[in-house]
Amino acid sequence: MVPFPTLNPERFEQARAVLRTAVEQRAFPGAVLAVGHQGKLAVLPLGRLTYADDASAVAPDTIYDLASLTKVVATTTAAMILVERGLLPLDRPVAFYLPDFIEPYDTAADPLWAARGEVTVRHLLAHTSGLPAYEQFFLRAREKSHVIEEALALPLEEAPGRKTLYSDVGFILLGEIIERASKQSLDVFCEKEIFAPLGMKDTRFNPPQPVWERIAPTEQDNEFRKRLVRGEVHDENAWVMGGVAGHAGLFGTAGDLASFCRMMLAGGKAPSEDAAQIVQPATIAEFTRAWPPVRSFGVGRPAAESSPRGLGWDKPSEPSSCGRHFSAASYGHLGFTGTSLWIDPEKDWFVILLTNRVHPSRTNEAIRQVRPAVHDAVVEALTTNP
Repeated sequence: MVPFPTLNPERFEQARAVLRTAVEQRAFPGAVLAVGHQGKLAVLPLGRLTYADDASAVAPDTIYDLASLTKVVATTTAAMILVERGLLPLDRPVAFYLPDFIEPYDTAADPLWAARGEVTVRHLLAHTSGLPAYEQFFLRAREKSHVIEEALALPLEEAPGRKTLYSDVGFILLGEIIERASKQSLDVFCEKEIFAPLGMKDTRFNPPQPVWERIAPTEQDNEFRKRLVRGEVHDENAWVMGGVAGHAGLFGTAGDLASFCRMMLAGGKAPSEDAAQIVQPATIAEFTRAWPPVRSFGVGRPAAESSPRGLGWDKPSEPSSCGRHFSAASYGHLGFTGTSLWIDPEKDWFVILLTNRVHPSRTNEAIRQVRPAVHDAVVEALTTNP
């Protein structure tokens, strides 16, 4: 793997000051900020793994629970690969892969039940399937098959294509579809097709116990697991699914994510001597443009809501977690545990922020103000302090 040239870390003192204040105000115990620009990289750790006085300091290679970054780094990228191989046409109905999505309900009179056959893979990726945002499957389910069975039975809340609603449920089903289309488990497929070619050696589902000491703990779970969560996925639905799911479960480091971002900026080429092509530039362009466009449903029918989303990816909005300076061509994603990555192909930069803001409790949402401030400070350093 070709190493990154170093980007001068002293340029980002203002961004570090924002993070330092956030740690002091207990927005999160520590963080790793990674900035890539024009092929160079700076990785800046700060703080500790927990609030304990004797807690280990955050290191550049500290591993974080990436939460919903799983949706883009693993699931969406796997979908791009399978689309290119003809195994996952974007406009193929979900029911082609998951017949139980419609078969029990194909005689229903309710229009939303009848519309289930219209839900496509594209709808799942664009979060326009009409499926609900979230469901506490873990309160009843005790294994992956139970979660899938319940997800397949959830009623639509909107007609497909009508409204954008960010949906964990949709990505749970998308993960299952990817496994059926590839005939491999999601973790095996991603390791073989994405992580290994990119040299992402610390990125995986279900990290082995010997590396747990490098993992930033997440929540003190007093309700469900009755223990401090460390080395196992924070998301309860992903946990009952065995730690491998389309919506959550991935762990990784800032350095590994930087390799992923560099591949995306390079038009899908791995940063290696053989320059393996992970995905094609046209596929990246299709998945990262704003989707869906506003379109009419006919006379007397409302238009679909326009949305600042790509396929799998989020797009800058107003206000945005990526601050004020990323271009409209940018794309990124957030993770519930306090993670994010944003890529701007127009400006040739990316910003990765990894924290464990859910430690010791998910009720702490101070990161909402920190994210845009950090991104603004990074961009201002890149554009005013060459």
